[in-house]
Amino acid sequence: MSFYFLNITDWLQQHQLPCLFKQLTHFDCPGCGMQRSLLLLLRGNVSGSFAMYPALIPILLLFALLVLHVIFKIRNGAIILKYSYIFCAGIILLGYIYKIMVTKTV
Repeated sequence: MSFYFLNITDWLQQHQLPCLFKQLTHFDCPGCGMQRSLLLLLRGNVSGSFAMYPALIPILLLFALLVLHVIFKIRNGAIILKYSYIFCAGIILLGYIYKIMVTKTV
C-alpha cells in the first residue's frame, strides 16, 4: 500500500501545475510553494512542509472544518470558519511578506 502511495506522490511531483503569476511577473505569488509543501506533507515530512509553505496545514484544517460544518452543522460553525479563514489569510500574508523580504535581501 505504501509503495502505491509513493507512486502517487512521484506522479504528482512530475505533474505540478506551473504558477501563471510567476510566469507573467517573475515574482512569487502568495501561493507559490503550496504544491511542493503538499508533496512533502504527503511523504511525511511535516517540518519540511511547514518550512516550504507555513499556511498549508492551517488551510487543510480549515477545509476539514468546513466539511464537518457542512455535514454536521457545527454550532457557531460559521463564526469559527470566519476566524479560521482570517487566521489562514494572516499566515499567508505574513509568509509572503517574509518570503519577499528574504529573497530581496539575498
